[in-house]
Amino acid sequence: MKNNMGNMMKQMQKMQKQMAQAQEELKDKTVEATAGGGAIKVTASGDKRIVDIEIDQDVVDPEDVEMLQDLVLAATNEALKKADEMIEQDMGKFTKGMNMPGMF
Repeated sequence: MKNNMGNMMKQMQKMQKQMAQAQEELKDKTVEATAGGGAIKVTASGDKRIVDIEIDQDVVDPEDVEMLQDLVLAATNEALKKADEMIEQDMGKFTKGMNMPGMF
């Protein structure tokens, strides 16, 4: 029984190391989301940081700043949603079958 516990601890340490490496790799991965037919493009990283926002000058209307704000907000929320999905996909392989909801 003592040997089984040691093996289990080694497996857990190995999995922790792999998870840390996967989390580190996620920082270099990005996802993009657009709004307004591509007029706004937001890029988010795998550690849920917004790393770039591109705004087509044609969508900048001083008379309708609210629309621009809504488009940026929509694209940003979609980019973060896609980042969450990417994280879940990459990190889910470690928690699959372990019943650990909300771990990431």
